Amino acid sequence: MLYRAILRPLLFRLDAETAHECVMHCLERGQSSPALCDLIERLYDYSDARLEQELFGLRFKNPIGLAAGFDKNGRLIHILPCLGFGFLEIGTVTFRAQTGNPQPRLFRLPQHQALINRLGFNNEGAERVAERLERLGKPSVPLGINLGKSRAVPLEEAPEDYLQSFRLLYPYADYFAINVSSPNTPGLRELQSSQHLSDLLQALNAENAWLAGPAERAKPLLLKIAPDLDEPQLNEIIDVASLEKISGIIATNTTITREGLSQDEASRYGEGGLSGRPLAARSTAIIGAIHRLRGGEPRESLPIIGVGGILSGADAWEKIESGASLVQIYTGMIYHGPSIVRQINRALIDMIERSGYRNLRDVVGAIHESPRPQNHAL
Repeated sequence: MLYRAILRPLLFRLDAETAHECVMHCLERGQSSPALCDLIERLYDYSDARLEQELFGLRFKNPIGLAAGFDKNGRLIHILPCLGFGFLEIGTVTFRAQTGNPQPRLFRLPQHQALINRLGFNNEGAERVAERLERLGKPSVPLGINLGKSRAVPLEEAPEDYLQSFRLLYPYADYFAINVSSPNTPGLRELQSSQHLSDLLQALNAENAWLAGPAERAKPLLLKIAPDLDEPQLNEIIDVASLEKISGIIATNTTITREGLSQDEASRYGEGGLSGRPLAARSTAIIGAIHRLRGGEPRESLPIIGVGGILSGADAWEKIESGASLVQIYTGMIYHGPSIVRQINRALIDMIERSGYRNLRDVVGAIHESPRPQNHAL
């Protein structure tokens, strides 16, 4: 209530990127106060054993994660779990430090509860992020690190570029997200093609096994894909991911389509990835398609993290029913504030109880096991 009545109107007077940096600065200062972190945790955390899951060797206290893009440089890894998140994903991190695309490059569309961004992987670079994570120590929830290609690196050199980031950040990640789907780095989405993707994943898998050694378990590698794929393209990606034994799929990144926006809105904001409410149906359709393309395999074989347009418990439930084991939010927090994680987790428990399920795990993919019609076609 405080956020919507007071804080959001104040923040929305600033341009979106300035407001974001103000929030980051305040949270970073607050993170140094154990008493403040404890107070925030008491206000916003929510626990229920029915929300817990174990996936790719990691324990998640609830299914709500913070999507990559909010904390690009790993500055807030101790205070963000106090907001109730079950896991965090920082980045996107590239091997080379990057300033990103020219400003303005981040825009709010309040009437659609959406954002358009063309940030372009602005980040401090893998070495600087690794130094910070070493200094801060491990967070209290699983930490994912989202890796991308440095803008100046040609596609044929992409595997080595990812590998250099991977080596530097390996000690600090509980899992890695391999981002080949941002629309804001020229040519990046070409890495979703079969040959490029195979080369990249083979290189990362080999390095992963070498760094883990014979006594340790290799780090889970998840692939983050675009929502703007047709079914043959998606089928090809799932085949490669399965062949290379990728641990999971993150579905999806932002969309380059402008479905739901007027022609004036689409032209006013220009290029960039659209997130929030207009992406919800498309990302859910991709999740459902992945679930079907697995051909009835056990859900543990290729877990899905669903992201795109989650602004309520009902939105999260829809993605979980469609096949997502975990979900991530970002735009939803911009519009609904820090209480959104607690609200979604409480809503999920209410829906579990009303629906007669034992726990959240039983909900994953349930829509495909019932006679209910599917609302979203790929």
